[in-house]
Amino acid sequence: MTGFILFGIFMILLILGVPIAVSIGISAAFVIWHSDLGIVILSPNFYSGIAKYPLLAIPLFILAGFILERCGISERLVNFANVIIGRRMGGLAIVAVAVSVFFGGISGSGPADAAAIGAILIPAMIRDGYGKGFTAGLIAASGSTAIVIPVSIALIIYGSLTNISITKLFAAGVFPGLLAGFSLIIPAYIISIKKGYGGKSSFDSENLSIFKAFKEAFWGLMAPAIILGGLYGGIFTPTEAAVVAVFYGIFLGFFLYKTLDFKKFYQILVDASNASAIVMLIVTFAGLFSWAASTIGVLDKISSYLLSLSSNEYIILLFINIILFIAGTLLDAISIYYIFIPIFIPIISQFNWDPIWFGVLMTVNLAIGQFTPPVAVNLYVTTHLAGINLEETFKAVIPFIISMVISLIFLALFPQITLFFPKILGLLD
Repeated sequence: MTGFILFGIFMILLILGVPIAVSIGISAAFVIWHSDLGIVILSPNFYSGIAKYPLLAIPLFILAGFILERCGISERLVNFANVIIGRRMGGLAIVAVAVSVFFGGISGSGPADAAAIGAILIPAMIRDGYGKGFTAGLIAASGSTAIVIPVSIALIIYGSLTNISITKLFAAGVFPGLLAGFSLIIPAYIISIKKGYGGKSSFDSENLSIFKAFKEAFWGLMAPAIILGGLYGGIFTPTEAAVVAVFYGIFLGFFLYKTLDFKKFYQILVDASNASAIVMLIVTFAGLFSWAASTIGVLDKISSYLLSLSSNEYIILLFINIILFIAGTLLDAISIYYIFIPIFIPIISQFNWDPIWFGVLMTVNLAIGQFTPPVAVNLYVTTHLAGINLEETFKAVIPFIISMVISLIFLALFPQITLFFPKILGLLD
């Protein structure tokens, strides 16, 4: 009964339009009070939920993403990609996916990726004849790969909850992230050709030579190489990598590109602080919700119920992915991790699934939710930039949802796609 109260209050508050973090916090606090679990547990639970060294990488990577985007890296990357592949029918659509996947290795956040790339490419694609709904849907879908491609804030959360090496998770996310990006290019290109999108670009990089475009983009191209190279080479930890990324962005903005000043840097600090506060608030309240649900025993009951449905691991995996897909259209990834990972851990153990593979698979599923209505946080960003309503993208985004789901199926059936790169690096046996 208490479990119904917990989830019931949560869903009612969501329907009433209460922010997700507040809905989670209120429902958890009420159940803790109602079940006499000790209301005094709230404060220490808040602290213990965020006082974890791996989580320190989150605000630092958010700050690094803001710095690197504001110093002009995203624009230079777009120019370089456009010079190479953008001057043809459907070219800017391919550029949008390619740059979004690459910038995901810097931002680690789907909405941040969609905003950074969308601000540059959405006006250019619309001028080039692309449909507004198609453009907003494509960049929203492409931005979702940022939570799979390292450095991924989502994988940091998963690693901190499961005590799995974040470096291993980052390595495991490389091929699935690239697969997801490639799966988006196919429908984007086919639709562009079918509808005659592109081919008459007035994009700013039209007169750039390949060499000049590469020269301007070089330091941006080096950013993920330095961050991930240091991680996989064992030179620094994920948190230290985030610090390196911050100082690398400061070096580019102040000394190399000279696009930042102290006024702009102060605004970056303000914006990054606001973004980090939102994420950490969700982490705190979601942790409290997970603790309350676990303490009253509802999570164990859900795990047992799922295991009772079938002894076939593929059927259970199908149920799990359906649940995650639905949840991903309604909730943010962080909340889903805290609510569902305690449920899935016994199932992972029961079927002897690799937790690294499962974490990446789960993340790809949640990435689809970032551009699947009704919540679709990435779509809210891109539709605002395109000046259209969310409803105008519903039809346009369907091919991208289907293509990402196909990628998800491949990753579910062939775990070696996920685990191949970590094994090559010697991170797994």
